[in-house]
Amino acid sequence: MKRLVLVSSLTALLVSCGPAFERPMVTGPLAASDSRVAQGERVFYENCHACHPHGGRGIGKGVADRPLPAFAVRLQVRHGLGEMPAFSEEEIDAEEMDALLAYLSELRMVWAAETP
Repeated sequence: MKRLVLVSSLTALLVSCGPAFERPMVTGPLAASDSRVAQGERVFYENCHACHPHGGRGIGKGVADRPLPAFAVRLQVRHGLGEMPAFSEEEIDAEEMDALLAYLSELRMVWAAETP
């Protein structure tokens, strides 16, 4: 339990740090030919887009400009943090979670390439 609290605190610290997200969306193409990225994009738009529109800042913080490690994203998605709700295995299963992480990685690479 203490470990979960420590990891959650570290995740909160990492999420709150970093540059402000100024652009509302990623405009470049994603690797849609990669089926995992395509599946992850679907999972993102079904579960995350309402708060993180196009990976940007909406109700929630931007996700394209925050290079969190996959384990931290997975922890935050599963357990929630702050205003972010938790998503159970029934809502986002393990395969969908892996695809979502692949999509977020691709989204961040495209965002970084577009950032002057």
